[in-house]
Amino acid sequence: MTPFTPAVGYRFLIAPSENEVEICQLMVAAINQFCDRHKISGCNFLFVDPEWKKIMENLGFTPWLHHGYIWSNNDFDDFDDYLKAFTSNQRKNIKRERKAVDKAGLQMKILAGDEIPAHYFPLVYRFYSSTCDKFFWGSKYLTKRFFENLESSYRHRVVLATAYTEEDDQHPVGLSFCIRKDENMYGRYWGAFDEYDCLHFEACYYKPIQWAIAQGVTMYDPGAGGKHKRRRGFPARGNYSLHQFYQPRMAQILGAYIDEINTMEQQEIDAINADIPFNKSEIQLNLS
Repeated sequence: MTPFTPAVGYRFLIAPSENEVEICQLMVAAINQFCDRHKISGCNFLFVDPEWKKIMENLGFTPWLHHGYIWSNNDFDDFDDYLKAFTSNQRKNIKRERKAVDKAGLQMKILAGDEIPAHYFPLVYRFYSSTCDKFFWGSKYLTKRFFENLESSYRHRVVLATAYTEEDDQHPVGLSFCIRKDENMYGRYWGAFDEYDCLHFEACYYKPIQWAIAQGVTMYDPGAGGKHKRRRGFPARGNYSLHQFYQPRMAQILGAYIDEINTMEQQEIDAINADIPFNKSEIQLNLS
């Protein structure tokens, strides 16, 4: 399966020369047999690939609608051009949040690919570990070795938004960790050794968006959770999970209510996007 992260794209990895539908049929048959033999109540896939979803629906899986927050690049010239999409009040709020980082005496840099010093990769683990310990107990599933191995085999996809004090521009006090592939970018982790007003917004949203515009990135997924994202230019976008229950009562409940649940979720998505502080003249922004 890929990917191991909360981002749309989950599917079976199948060689392009093979018949995907036939192999999916074999995989699902094996899953069904395994779950039946071990009395497992259900099988679920999250953040599924839209095309793969169609295949799996035909094999008995039920789609459940959810949403994430995704930024889209509407051919913006620069960050100031992007700010024009917002109402006057929200433009002022974003500018205030960015200035708060300046007032704290912090400088921001984006480092990508070969620009990233080798010793930064184990440092990313320290920030990641610190955030997990503070806010997400039990979620620290990536190891220091994982981040160190990125340096030799995967650095061409890594993007870091780093923050430094005025006294030391070599050792970041906070950073966000992103992955870029082609025109897509994904924000995964962030951390800071001290508390700084609005640094999270700058490192995880504004600085990556500014860089994405300059680099021609068209889609930025900043990670799971957080309704605060919508006020900073990340509309809600639907995604699906797939479910197969082998316990009859669970299957009955899902079948009876899933259409109503999906309708209510779509209404929630529409309501979120209707409340985003975009200018009416900029409503053509991608809210799908």
